[in-house]
Amino acid sequence: MMGCRILPAVRKTPPTKTSPDMTPIIPMLATLLALGLAVLAGALIRRRKTPSSPLPEHIDALLPQTQCGQCGYPGCMPYAQAIAAGQAEINQCPPGGDRTIRSLAKLLTRDPMPLDLARGRHKPRAVALIDETACIGCTLCIQACPVDAIVGAAKRMHTVIAAECTGCELCIPPCPVDCIEMEPAKPDTWRWPFTESPRRLARQRANLARRRHNTRQRRLASEQRAREARLARKRLADAPQPSASDPRQIAIQAAIERVKVKKAAIKAAAKPSPQDAD
Repeated sequence: MMGCRILPAVRKTPPTKTSPDMTPIIPMLATLLALGLAVLAGALIRRRKTPSSPLPEHIDALLPQTQCGQCGYPGCMPYAQAIAAGQAEINQCPPGGDRTIRSLAKLLTRDPMPLDLARGRHKPRAVALIDETACIGCTLCIQACPVDAIVGAAKRMHTVIAAECTGCELCIPPCPVDCIEMEPAKPDTWRWPFTESPRRLARQRANLARRRHNTRQRRLASEQRAREARLARKRLADAPQPSASDPRQIAIQAAIERVKVKKAAIKAAAKPSPQDAD
């Protein structure tokens, strides 16, 4: 036992696992990721270029809905339809100004163009104000307002609902006493989180003006149909009705009966009798 050496215990280390080489896979993953991003970008572009709703509605959504007619069309939607049909340019809206031109150019993938100054100049937003002491109640401004923002009655004082006025200035020319003027609208102030941004407020005003204009158009169409129906009933009521005691009608009816009897006699004489057939 004295001569025996005790060898130290040898610890067996487990074999190390070698990780697979990922170098060939990385380029493949990068290629697949790039392909997926390209497909997603193409889908977004197609969705933007082919909107679900008709193009005139998308164009109309970008217009200020002043309904002033400065573009040469009787409202914002007819102007939008003309742009979609290629019959009008995108720079014919003075109330919209350069911002509307840029928005339309972006939607239609065109280059922006300067405002057509022959249509008018861009002005700050304004609302109509009626001098109520000078108003004679002629209702001409009420008939001219495209969004029914003026209230009043015949021979009574008129007033403008400032929150619904679009500043189209269409009520000024028909006023016979020149008692309407435009005054600057209250500026849109924005201070988070108490109020909404000016752009959002402008879009809300445009949506309200569109709804009021469409409602007015439907009302005018309904009134026109009712007026035509009344005129038709009046013409029918005023038309002369044949009277049973009218001597002329009696004579005409007797002549008609004599003609019928004569024709019947001629037909009977022309028809061969059974004896003649034998």
